[in-house]
Amino acid sequence: MTYAEPPLREPDLPRTAKVRPTALRTGWTTGACATAAAKAAVTALVTGEVQPEVEIGLPAGRRVRFPVERCEVTGTPPVRAEAVVVKDAGDDPDVTHGAELTATVDWTDVPGLRLAGGAGVGTVTKPGLGLAVGGPAINDTPRRMIGEAVAEVVDLGEVGVRVVISVPRGEIMARKTTNRRLGILGGISILGTTGIVRPFSTASWRASVVQAVHVMAAQGERTVVLCTGGRTERAARALLPDLPEVCFVEVGDFTGAAVTAAVGDDMTGVVFVGMAGKLAKLAAGILMTHYTRSRVDLSLLGAVTADAGGDPALVAAVTEANTGRHAYELWEAAGLLAPAGDLLCRRVRQVLRRFAGPTVTVDVAMVDFAGAHVVASSGRWPR
Repeated sequence: MTYAEPPLREPDLPRTAKVRPTALRTGWTTGACATAAAKAAVTALVTGEVQPEVEIGLPAGRRVRFPVERCEVTGTPPVRAEAVVVKDAGDDPDVTHGAELTATVDWTDVPGLRLAGGAGVGTVTKPGLGLAVGGPAINDTPRRMIGEAVAEVVDLGEVGVRVVISVPRGEIMARKTTNRRLGILGGISILGTTGIVRPFSTASWRASVVQAVHVMAAQGERTVVLCTGGRTERAARALLPDLPEVCFVEVGDFTGAAVTAAVGDDMTGVVFVGMAGKLAKLAAGILMTHYTRSRVDLSLLGAVTADAGGDPALVAAVTEANTGRHAYELWEAAGLLAPAGDLLCRRVRQVLRRFAGPTVTVDVAMVDFAGAHVVASSGRWPR
């Protein structure tokens, strides 16, 4: 199939993200807040005492405390408890800012943790999200965080606890997200890979990306490694262990801004490490990948599938996939992940080389959704 180079586009920021008069302020993910609510409620269930605050561990090991907005215990001895933690999203323009993450807990007869979604938490109805169809939209990291937090209070090998996470008005909040398009119905998603919300979507974050490149250049480094988030940065560091920490820049949605800064600072090398969805957007020539300004071009992924040797049925399935991740899973199931992923990485390299100009070398790697393994590359890291 003939490959036509896409036009290069760097869409403007959303209007609400353009002006930030104060410095960036981080916030907490829905996953961290749900974890705090769950631990507070389980602690109240065990002790019979209302919990005014609670401490949890974040995935990176940091311990943080959350105020508990409301905590109630029912029965003597306690048979049910409920706790509410209000989400503070910091300076991120997040529709879930102020959401009341609510955990309702009771005992079960079978040892272990049973986690469920209540009112305001979306239900997964389509594949491609890494979650069971029919189950609650609570991602893997929050599930693990909740399990670890509950295990700090009770021995889950000895007793059973049911935790139901709900979000009042969550269904209304979800109308302002892309959840319905992704097949998440009835509420918001419980998300987060670090527990911390960093305002990737703001003009201030774009400025901080550019500043990070300038700082790197000032130290004499000439290769910048662009990562989309914490998981991809961990993978990139494992891939390039000899580079100093300053070379790794979390660009979020602002790949174009980072590359422009790198060219202006006379960088000689750009490495991009990402996952399937961001790579698909970049391969389509989109250099600012905020979800309100771009979508994954599934027809492009269908073309990549065909070029990688996929049969017509697989090409059709990828073209109709729910998400970039869904396309990735279809490739993987068909045994085509490596060749299709390599082709996608090479297309991204072509786009970035056109954008950066001839004086900069570009390498691209795709990692799995845990950020644990490189599954494809533009050629520098053969498997």
